[in-house]
Amino acid sequence: MLSYTFQKGERLKSRKVIGALFKEGKSFGQYPLRLVYLSVKERRSEFPAQFTVSVPKKKFSKAVARNRIRRQIREAWRLNKHRLYKVLEGEERQMALLVIYVAKEALPYPEIERAMRQMISRLTKKR
Repeated sequence: MLSYTFQKGERLKSRKVIGALFKEGKSFGQYPLRLVYLSVKERRSEFPAQFTVSVPKKKFSKAVARNRIRRQIREAWRLNKHRLYKVLEGEERQMALLVIYVAKEALPYPEIERAMRQMISRLTKKR
């Protein structure tokens, strides 16, 4: 069954894994987003991937603006993650994903979702 939810187990919260993402993770950009990804040996949940978002305080000083962008990115992920999950199905390893918003201004949601779709398809090809 296809579930379009974003559950607790799908959220990447581990400081250890996030630190490893910045040290060893591979990345590519798909404007206005940048994806940093890493294959994690030990599974932390039943989901094939764990996901987190980062919006720089330097570019968006107001928390309201950062939170809105964060919500839009999470929504784009929620609606398109099944494309990646199909490819990762049955693997014992788990992917850790960090999406960084790189644009200097807040962009409309359709642009963010388009970038997320393209990013997921690029990631599935790199696997």
